[in-house]
Amino acid sequence: MATSGEAPESWYLALLGFAEHFRTSSPPKIRLCVHCLQAVFQFKPPQRVEARTHLQLGSVLYHHTKNTELARSHLEKAWFISQQIPQFEDVKFEAASLLSELYCQQILVDSAKPLLRKAIQISQQTPYWHCRLLFQLAQLHTLEKDLVSACDLLGVGAEYARVVGSEYTRALFLLSKGMLLMERKLGEVHPLLTLCGTIVENWQGNPIQKESLRVFFLVLQVTHYLDAGQVKSVKPCLKQLQQCIQTISTLHDDEILPSNPADLFHWLPKEHMCVLVYLVTVMHSMQAGYLEKAQKYTDKALMQLEKLKMLDSSPILSTFQVILLEHIIMCRLVTGHKATALQEISQVCQLCAQSPRLFTNHASQLHTMLGLYCISVNCMDNAEAQFTAALRVSDLTTHQELWAFIVTNLASVYIREGNRHQELYSLLERINPDHNFPVSSHCLRAAAFYIRGLLSFFQGRYNEAKRFLRETLKMSNAEDLNRLTACSLVLLGHIFYVLGNHRESNNMVVPAMQLASKIPDMSVQLWSSALLKDLNKACGNTIDAHEAAQMHQNFSQQLLQDHIAACSLPEHNLISWTDGPPPVGQFQAQNGPTTSLASLL
Repeated sequence: MATSGEAPESWYLALLGFAEHFRTSSPPKIRLCVHCLQAVFQFKPPQRVEARTHLQLGSVLYHHTKNTELARSHLEKAWFISQQIPQFEDVKFEAASLLSELYCQQILVDSAKPLLRKAIQISQQTPYWHCRLLFQLAQLHTLEKDLVSACDLLGVGAEYARVVGSEYTRALFLLSKGMLLMERKLGEVHPLLTLCGTIVENWQGNPIQKESLRVFFLVLQVTHYLDAGQVKSVKPCLKQLQQCIQTISTLHDDEILPSNPADLFHWLPKEHMCVLVYLVTVMHSMQAGYLEKAQKYTDKALMQLEKLKMLDSSPILSTFQVILLEHIIMCRLVTGHKATALQEISQVCQLCAQSPRLFTNHASQLHTMLGLYCISVNCMDNAEAQFTAALRVSDLTTHQELWAFIVTNLASVYIREGNRHQELYSLLERINPDHNFPVSSHCLRAAAFYIRGLLSFFQGRYNEAKRFLRETLKMSNAEDLNRLTACSLVLLGHIFYVLGNHRESNNMVVPAMQLASKIPDMSVQLWSSALLKDLNKACGNTIDAHEAAQMHQNFSQQLLQDHIAACSLPEHNLISWTDGPPPVGQFQAQNGPTTSLASLL
């Protein structure tokens, strides 16, 4: 559009009006819009008009067509011409921002970086654009896994925001830096989060902006606790987060623009924040073993996501969807719904096939899900191949918790196979919970003790097994890790049964059964009911033994039917995929997948 100081010709305004009319028609008439804008050049317009028209053409072509080469050409001209015009910041920096985005899409990162650096260098007198371009370059470094450069840039942004008097944007820069630091250097996270907490609480401004900062801050705190496997300690933070999102949903988005141009940012739209809060609630429920609660919140989040995706093509929505599905797949495998889990794994494959970046970030998790599915249907060779693929395809230096989770499950596969001693011992050395455990997660360390206990049990070293399992129990009780508690109790019950101590065995198996039915964990219920049947038979309690036998029979039938249903699905062939991009199409059911999402909608 024309700015003050320009005296546009009537032909220019007319062509712009037509172009805008065609762009906003329903459906948009992009070809006609482009023709109108291209016609501007026939009139040999002044530089300012020429640069702005190149920007508009580049933007329309980039957002509405697949003609990226032409879009790039126009944006490059807009950037080149606008640099020669004084006081032309909005065109100059928007061209730089869009052009670097397009370069990244074309995998020309080495062209995007110097462009952004130049734009950052010359935008210091324009606070909004300076901050926006710093965020953009930091994001680019993050995608390249160069977290050190990204954190440095976010630190520069925080200091710049402080100097120009924007505490709100300073908090956004620092919270973003905290999010990256959580991936690597846990030591630096605490002081940074403390500083962020103080800034957020002291900032007095637009209520929606303040609450969104609080949501960002609390999401970081909650995920920090969950990464550390502290399911009980996180509860007060999680409660605050849930209250905060309720407050936001009651506030009206008043369109009062901030007086400081550096404040013109928002972290996430309100609707995206709601999905994110559901997501961290699901993560908590999953770790704590409240699987029905996890299911309830996943259903709500997926319904909301489907509605949002109809109106919004933001890639973060697909990321949320994949993470939700990853968690609910683990729930299904525990609760004995393998067929549904398999169809949801196939759904993750489809989402990853649509986005190479999503696949790069989730390939390891996808193979891990398949490995867990293989264990549940007793295909141990395939499980080993999937976990090995998961370790191979991901940069596990930035996902050490995921690495420890995969290795722990791979160790359980080797224990069940019974003849993989050398591989097993080399794995166990790397996840020794007694000293130098590689990650700070309380939950994973407790699981490592359980794996040791399981191995000692299989080797008949019962006293050693009891020591490891009591350690697991102590740790899992401290943080309400219900599933690990149930598994440890039933295994201890089994050990006491083998040793002939029936009373002590009963004291373990009964609470294991109660906890397993609360979760509900089908495998532990199956195991517990088998032990209760044998215990009651050994103690002469015929009626109780018969009741336990009946329970065992019911669980066996349920699990067997589900096993047969899962293995007969075309998607079951996914267990043999260990390399390359996610397979889509050849493993789909002929009548379309009957996923939980489809049934929800």
